[in-house]
Amino acid sequence: MKKRFLATFLAAAMVLGVVGCGSSSSSTSSDSASDSTEQTADVAEGESAEETDELEFNPDQAEDAMTIDELREANGAEVTVNSDWEIGVVMKSLSNEFWRTLQEGYEQASADTGLAFNIQATTDESDEIGQQTMTETLTNQGVDALLLSPISDSNLTSAVENANDAGVLTVNVNDGLIAQAQHYVGPNAYMNGQLAAEWISEKLGDEGDVAIVIGMAKAFAARERTAGFKDWIEENNSGLNVWAEQNADWDRTKAKDLAATWIQQNPDLKAIFCNNDDMALGVVEAVREAEADILVVGVDGIGEAYESIRNGGLDATVDSFPYYMAQVATECTLRALGGQELPSAVATPQALIDADNVDTDPAELINWVAPTYVTE
Repeated sequence: MKKRFLATFLAAAMVLGVVGCGSSSSSTSSDSASDSTEQTADVAEGESAEETDELEFNPDQAEDAMTIDELREANGAEVTVNSDWEIGVVMKSLSNEFWRTLQEGYEQASADTGLAFNIQATTDESDEIGQQTMTETLTNQGVDALLLSPISDSNLTSAVENANDAGVLTVNVNDGLIAQAQHYVGPNAYMNGQLAAEWISEKLGDEGDVAIVIGMAKAFAARERTAGFKDWIEENNSGLNVWAEQNADWDRTKAKDLAATWIQQNPDLKAIFCNNDDMALGVVEAVREAEADILVVGVDGIGEAYESIRNGGLDATVDSFPYYMAQVATECTLRALGGQELPSAVATPQALIDADNVDTDPAELINWVAPTYVTE
């Protein structure tokens, strides 16, 4: 039974993304929540979690996916580095702590390898054209590899095709899915949602109204996290009821306003799952102002989320460990540049964090072992 499997996963491993099968499902909702969902569909141009099955490639379902430990076992622990390699990185806005932490991970990887990393980031979470320009510029500058975290599944399509044609290795890291990229490295986003749903179920005695604050519908991670959450409920015959779901576009203020409306509409709302921590922290503000008793769970594991858990605000987050994710992405990239065969997807560590383990060293939680680099 999947419910028992996830409990075992958390208690015994709590470490690596697990490859899951992800067909999304619909959930019941109240009349007011239905109105909200319909409005969201209009804003998102009709995109939803249900479109996940239509993707040309879904890393959460990749049959050849491996963890970094499995990759090291198959190819050896040492990674040979050519000192002439140059690495380009394109991320989303550094206003979000998750991306700043990912940047710190890349900077550590640069220090460990001695390689030059050209790290670019947009000024906001919706600058799709800016990301495209950055990617094309890095390709023209002659980088050997690109590590890319796109805003949507399509904004870097042409830029990645051009990079591939130019002989640049392209690696999709964590977020919006790039079907044209040669490899994907990131957490199993579907499992993010599954872990959150199981935790909420256990805390609520597996019953009650819950709601979902979705990121941007164009983002693969948002759709998969939502689908994983809803599918866990359906597949485990859970008594949780998804009463409402709506986009807040990764924005804290939008999420706070949305939660405030939901709290007024449904005094029986028991929990809110948010696709990232920034939105979850906005929801925490709304819950506190309303003096409501509602569980709030986010995703990403940013430092502010940890502090909020310690202070009794946020109840839990599914940490994707961006600092270590960047280092795993770098290691995979350098292995590929060195001629090693890589799977289509490499799953990076994740774990659910709550008051019970918030002060545990993240490296201990995921049994982190730093890569071994040898410069030629």
